[in-house]
Amino acid sequence: MKITHLGHACLLAEYPDARILIDPGSFSEVSGVSVVDAVLITHQHADHLDLDKLRGVLERNPDVPVYADPGSLKVLREAGIDAQENQAGQAFSVGSVRVTPIGRMHAEIHPYIERIPNLGVTLRADGDLTLFHPGDALDGQPLEHIDILAVPVSGPWGAVKETIAFVRRIAPSVVVPIHDGTLSEVGRGMYLKHIGDFGLDGGVPVRDLRGEPATFFDA
Repeated sequence: MKITHLGHACLLAEYPDARILIDPGSFSEVSGVSVVDAVLITHQHADHLDLDKLRGVLERNPDVPVYADPGSLKVLREAGIDAQENQAGQAFSVGSVRVTPIGRMHAEIHPYIERIPNLGVTLRADGDLTLFHPGDALDGQPLEHIDILAVPVSGPWGAVKETIAFVRRIAPSVVVPIHDGTLSEVGRGMYLKHIGDFGLDGGVPVRDLRGEPATFFDA
């Protein structure tokens, strides 16, 4: 499995028979994404769902299915974009990849902003490592082991202590930083060090994909 970080919360996960784009938002760069087999949307905030950028992807892939949480589904249909609704625990397949939506609500930003639906996704395929992208919530916990955790580094709804607690609860083999588009380089480095040093007893490997993709192999 090859994973490319396309900025902020956007990942491209590539398998031998499937290319899956997750959360093409306003801080991501997807103009170079020419072929995909599915687009997954975790929630409707613009940094995860940018309609213009999504339309560009769909123009290059006219028949590609879009799978979205209930809140994003409404936004997409109002914009004239067809999509299929994700439901927590109801898995579906993209090629050989089994996609399972997980969660329910976006993390609370503060009491003055209404919470919206958020469904993270796990991606599993035989012979490949399992990836979990949580969207913007740190309370969804998959029932099975997660090899690669896409961990939100910073946001107005989170604190590093909550991020570390989330990583320790999931206990992945490696973390991939996401949701970092608003950080300075020095601030981002500080957060990554905290996550790496304290995410597990003895630390957790941090695979920073900024600047280049990485291929992950099952041991």
